[in-house]
Amino acid sequence: MLYDTDPRLLRAFTAVAEELHFTRAAARLYVAQQALSRDIRRLERELGATLFVRSTRRVALTADGERLLPYARRVLTAQDELAAAFRSAPERPLLVDVSVPIGTAHAVLEAARGRVPDDCELVARFHSGLTGAAAEMASGRLDVSFGRYAALPADVRAGLGHQPVRLEPMAVLLRDDHPLAARPAVPLAELAGETLYAAAGNPRTVEWTDLAERLFAGRGIATAEPFPEIEGSQEFVRVVRKRGWSVLASVEFMEVPGMVLRPLVDPVPLSPVSMVWRRGLRHPGLDALRTAARELSGRHAWLAPPGAAWWLPEADARAMGVDG
Repeated sequence: MLYDTDPRLLRAFTAVAEELHFTRAAARLYVAQQALSRDIRRLERELGATLFVRSTRRVALTADGERLLPYARRVLTAQDELAAAFRSAPERPLLVDVSVPIGTAHAVLEAARGRVPDDCELVARFHSGLTGAAAEMASGRLDVSFGRYAALPADVRAGLGHQPVRLEPMAVLLRDDHPLAARPAVPLAELAGETLYAAAGNPRTVEWTDLAERLFAGRGIATAEPFPEIEGSQEFVRVVRKRGWSVLASVEFMEVPGMVLRPLVDPVPLSPVSMVWRRGLRHPGLDALRTAARELSGRHAWLAPPGAAWWLPEADARAMGVDG
């Protein structure tokens, strides 16, 4: 009977209805896509209704799906409120690594802080690199971080949950007297013969250096020689200016005096950003972060590839639920 419907099925339905993509919905719920599809079929059998129209390229709600969605959300809200009423207060603040106080991770953190009560503390950490953050999460010294999840070793990923957040267009940071600095955007082919800093030598940011080397391969772009880890934005600015580096970056990046940030095009290289946390972690702050990330991703179409030609390694595309 309908009053016996498992809320898990409604949660699966709501995730697919909001994502309109089975792969992303499965990642959001950290379940296998096959299991998610089974839950949707079971719910459709129980309701005697078809909830989605599926094709190889598109998922859309049917009229019955549209009708169910507000009811499902109310049931799930009531379930969450019931759980919250009997949940003990968090024993400690949630430690969230956002790398720098700008960009995607910082935006998610700020939005999540607006969703939690005053006694739920989300404390920012300003480290760099998901490789380093993953080790900190495994040891319990950090709870949440952001970055390129697919580049982590399989045994590390097995201990983590993740939620795709954004496909960040990549950019290049150039001296303001560089010949390409006057361009509004820099085609990748124009960087042939250039050497770019991509954090080589920093053991905490291996995933970023690997992404750069994959992007540069076959394009005549060299990676700057390894350099010790640079800690803090002020020290980064000092070293970059002193050494005269051009820097591979994302389109949201700190200001560096005497340098300009230009988006890369033809194709647009994408940096995959997931929110990552220690598997099994339960904390209202994590719930708020996941909700904030989902809402920002949807509002700004963060997970939609650009209309122009774009580049993303295949493993990253799978992890981010991107087609093509």
